[in-house]
Amino acid sequence: MAKVAPIIKVKYVDFWPDFNQSNFIFNKLLAQKYELIDSDEPDLLFYSTFGDLNIQYACTKVFYTGENVRPDFRACDYAFSFDYSTNPRNYRLPLYFLYDDLNKLVNRKKDAKAILSQKNKFCCFIVSNPKSSIRNNFFTNFSKLKHIDSGGILFNNIGAPVENKRLFIKNYKFVIAFENDSYPGYTTEKIFEPLLENCVPIYWGNPIIEKDFNPKSFINCHDFNSFEAVMEHILMIDSDDEKYIEYISQPALKDNKINELLKEETILKRLEEIVSYHFKKSFLQKVFQKLRPIYCSLKTLHIKKIKS
Repeated sequence: MAKVAPIIKVKYVDFWPDFNQSNFIFNKLLAQKYELIDSDEPDLLFYSTFGDLNIQYACTKVFYTGENVRPDFRACDYAFSFDYSTNPRNYRLPLYFLYDDLNKLVNRKKDAKAILSQKNKFCCFIVSNPKSSIRNNFFTNFSKLKHIDSGGILFNNIGAPVENKRLFIKNYKFVIAFENDSYPGYTTEKIFEPLLENCVPIYWGNPIIEKDFNPKSFINCHDFNSFEAVMEHILMIDSDDEKYIEYISQPALKDNKINELLKEETILKRLEEIVSYHFKKSFLQKVFQKLRPIYCSLKTLHIKKIKS
């Protein structure tokens, strides 16, 4: 007789506009072990930063962020974030994990000279968010030294924003890969996508990025005393094929392997721990969850008052 999968009621709120619950990693992994039912009275509520619908729920809450924000463990029971945190309820799951299969960067056989021969363009920049003055200034100042193609909404100089970023960048030797902010652990797709396309990322953002990626595979602005020194280094690499080949010959990931935390079986183990917590939580934990909407409502009102 086949074993019946336990039923888990789930709900997703406050995610980004084109969020697809059925394709999201948590749903896909949980579905391997449980029968998932969408419910307005969930056992597990997964929420993010794009709204405040989550404040009304008095259940086990799991916070996910792809933004540079810190989890509030008075508002949630568990969190998946960028942070290298000692809090056992936080799990480091950087945003780049959602963009493609990390296995594509492991043990790649590359003909570096052939890759270089296909790189017929210098450097590109694809950005829509104008709020990072550091990133904006780098593009503006570097463009004075050598032309850079801007394929995003910001500073667009190729006629229109590109439709397919990955297809666009693959012919470029360098890609400006600056995050919106700089914070330890905050690492998005900015560096991941150029490495997938055998470009050399020019990276700024996470000051400990070498914990994720091989520092010999990209140009790390945090290793230089100034952005002017970064630009000089890029121009030198651009003029020396052997030095450029050294970069693209390198494995992209640290130690050429996927971090244990980013393996699906390890993520599923954490999700199972969360499910177990939900069904085994103490009386006091249940009381705290019932009172939590009051705290969340007051916090939201306070934030709105500050912003206004």
